[in-house]
Amino acid sequence: MAHALPLYPGKCHNIHGHSYKLQVTIEGTEEPSLGAGSGMVMDFSALKKLVEEHIITPFDHALALPLPEGNTAPPADSLGNFSAKIIWLPFQPTSENLLLHFAQQLSGKLPAGTRLHSIKLYETENSCAELIL
Repeated sequence: MAHALPLYPGKCHNIHGHSYKLQVTIEGTEEPSLGAGSGMVMDFSALKKLVEEHIITPFDHALALPLPEGNTAPPADSLGNFSAKIIWLPFQPTSENLLLHFAQQLSGKLPAGTRLHSIKLYETENSCAELIL
């Protein structure tokens, strides 16, 4: 995903991209349908499907940009004839703000007895932000 941080006073003000890595941690009680005594809270494939649907698919190979201040809709013809997958957000797309948004996207979609414990987003191998709920 690429993004720009127009409120940032350095290089990241410009459009640039990252190979993000996302870690999602859940907690909860054992899910009986996965086998009594299994110790499993949620099937990893079901969690992966939720994350794929609500985070990966919308954001993969996209350009995340903040809506211009005071706007609730994207600017008309903002990139001319350039075809792009643009996600207009009501916030500056920092890792910290993206984590809050991702947590909201997963909220209420996890099985009963399960909740989001933490979500961590790496912009690079060594740089990450983490939201512990």
